[in-house]
Amino acid sequence: MVSASHVLDRVLVLEMVRVTEAAAIAASKWIGRGDNDSADAAAVEAMRAALNELPMDGTVVIGEGERDEAPMLYIGEKVGSAQGEGPAIDIALDPLEGTTITATAGPNALAVLAIAEKGCLLNAPDVYMEKIAIGGGYPDGTINLDKSVADNVRAVAAAKNVQPSEIIACVLDRPRHSEIIAELRALGCGIKLIPDGDVAGVIATTDPDTGVDIYLGTGGAPEGVLAAAALRCVGGQMQGRLLFRNDDERGRAHRWGIEDLDRIYSMEDMAKGDCIFAATGVTDGSLLSGVKRRKGGCIETESIVMRASSGTVRRVSTQSHRELA
Repeated sequence: MVSASHVLDRVLVLEMVRVTEAAAIAASKWIGRGDNDSADAAAVEAMRAALNELPMDGTVVIGEGERDEAPMLYIGEKVGSAQGEGPAIDIALDPLEGTTITATAGPNALAVLAIAEKGCLLNAPDVYMEKIAIGGGYPDGTINLDKSVADNVRAVAAAKNVQPSEIIACVLDRPRHSEIIAELRALGCGIKLIPDGDVAGVIATTDPDTGVDIYLGTGGAPEGVLAAAALRCVGGQMQGRLLFRNDDERGRAHRWGIEDLDRIYSMEDMAKGDCIFAATGVTDGSLLSGVKRRKGGCIETESIVMRASSGTVRRVSTQSHRELA
């Protein structure tokens, strides 16, 4: 049996980058083509093929296709070339975070992946999640989902020793966020509205160059777990609470072992232990540059890979003269 401390050592950090690179390159063929489904399917197929080349006993715990039998990387799918023999790895993934962004050639589309030791990633159902996140350097407990938007912004401002009006919040541009936006406007906050891609939105709180101080709003629970894994690696605070719109969604949560439907999950509840987060840009964005196709068949990608146990963050620029598998 592989000891817990060496489980992720068996799956090299750069191998995770190769997986996200493959998905990003496949999806990039569909940038601006107006076809969400084809872009997503291309990324899924490429990511699955790359994962299945790795010597691990992998299980997808956050994936796609839970609701039907579409050929997606579904929750519970086994991947890797060493089933029953290699290190047991749990995988959270979004082969194309930002399908609409890709179809319309918008910013911040990513291929995203996180891995952890077995049992260390929240097995969240495909429902909505209320989220709040900030970067590192704040006192523990600065943010709390049970507090109002205004109270959370005031707490972040106090910790930064600035006025609430100097805080910049990142929010998904959705009608459901009209009340959050109104509260932020009342405080005089700056608001960065994003069309999609809330994993990149959460990570933006950790990068001073973005100017984003806090992420607020409701998005997909799978993306929440991926964002939590990234924050575990670089430092920050995040809370999430699953939201259920009907009995079908509540039943789905029960099937995945979630009994307390009102629980607030901390960052560590969503991603604990050692974990690795990797992302490759599909389109240009605040986090990464998108895939570039140069003369002579050269393909350029930019990726980021982070590891919780070491606190390392690597940016990887790759030039490939052939299509990745």
